Amino acid sequence: MSPEQGGGLLQCKVGQVSPQLHGKSIVCCDNEDLCNQDLKPNYSPRTTTTPEPPLVNTNTMPLFALVISIAFCLGLLVLVLGAIYCMYRRREKRKPAYLMNSLYNTTNGHMPIADLVEQTSGSGSGLPLLVQRTIAKQIQMVHSVGKGRYGEVWLAKWRDEKVAVKIFFTTEEASWFRETEIYQTVLMRNENILGFIAADIKGTGSWTQMLLITDYHELGSLHDYLQKRVLNPHMLKMLALSLASGVAHLHTEIFGTPGKPSIAHRDIKSKNILVKRNGQCAIADFGLAVKYTSESDEIQIAPNSRVGTRRYMAPEVLSETLDLKVFEGFKMADMYSVGLVFWEMARRCITTVRGAKNTTTCEDYALPYQDVVPSDPSFEDMYAVVCVKGVRPPIPQRWQDEDILVVLSKIMQECWHPSPAVRLTALRVKKTLVKLETDCTIKIV
Repeated sequence: MSPEQGGGLLQCKVGQVSPQLHGKSIVCCDNEDLCNQDLKPNYSPRTTTTPEPPLVNTNTMPLFALVISIAFCLGLLVLVLGAIYCMYRRREKRKPAYLMNSLYNTTNGHMPIADLVEQTSGSGSGLPLLVQRTIAKQIQMVHSVGKGRYGEVWLAKWRDEKVAVKIFFTTEEASWFRETEIYQTVLMRNENILGFIAADIKGTGSWTQMLLITDYHELGSLHDYLQKRVLNPHMLKMLALSLASGVAHLHTEIFGTPGKPSIAHRDIKSKNILVKRNGQCAIADFGLAVKYTSESDEIQIAPNSRVGTRRYMAPEVLSETLDLKVFEGFKMADMYSVGLVFWEMARRCITTVRGAKNTTTCEDYALPYQDVVPSDPSFEDMYAVVCVKGVRPPIPQRWQDEDILVVLSKIMQECWHPSPAVRLTALRVKKTLVKLETDCTIKIV
């Protein structure tokens, strides 16, 4: 029936004109009466699953949406990093105040210096400057323990804890500045380097005191120690290994953030080496030290009129052929001095006399070249002996009867070779002495 005849639901609506939404199948005919009796509609029931949405082509994503997403992520990252940095800075600022409170707080007992140092930033560069100045004001001098060309060393107390105070002459201001700078170098702290506590300048209009406060070692310098005591082979090995370890730490550059520059001492001698109660060495006196950073390839030589100790100067220093632009030369000059210190140690090591089981012997303490130069030799004296005549300290025959003395004698002869390139490095010496514990038949390479 046509729409005009009111066909209603009897209208035939098929095809694209009226798509069926509810799963109906309709077939129509109007060619003859009762034509629909032969019609057979094909009904396919619909499933209840939701048809999948058409895939979106990502290539058509608007560019601005991508830019906004990246900008949002970057902004969030900046905010997070900023918050972390602010927290870190706030914590660092609180540390000096906390340390200051611990210095003045007497109700909870005294905090040892070792604990104060541990609570620094961990960079190994010492206490904050404000804490250093506070400690310097609280120092109580006890008595003088030594005097040298740079100034005087005193035993002092800080809250019943013994410390050493080095008071510099006013003419040695450059040495004080340089030594303070070296001690406060990042990652400088090491068990075989004298522990730095504080540095300060005291004074009024009429006088000035430049102070350097360090750990106190009651056994004194290696020079004094060897005059009063003899060594057994184990003590000798510990002294030699700890000295090599300290020099190796100085000479080694540590890369990273923070990093440590390579440092050459330039005045290694038995008077600048302290003996700790555990039998190890601690290197001191950095007034002439030189720093070197490979990144900038810059050698930082302090503007200091002081020179090293002539008796311990390497041949290239005495002959003024040392290239000041090559840092390796400074390190090899240090190793020459280390060889002479080893010789001083070895003379005081006891060995058993051949043919007498219960009899031991050792040489008297002596300074290097003591028998061929005056007590205060000049450059000319040392140059004539070391460079012109090629004299080196003698190696006693008895040293061949003890393993550590055999190894040390080979090491020291390599260290004081006339050619700097032939000398052993501090790290090589350290590894050789470490290996001596398990293998006494060492070949120096």
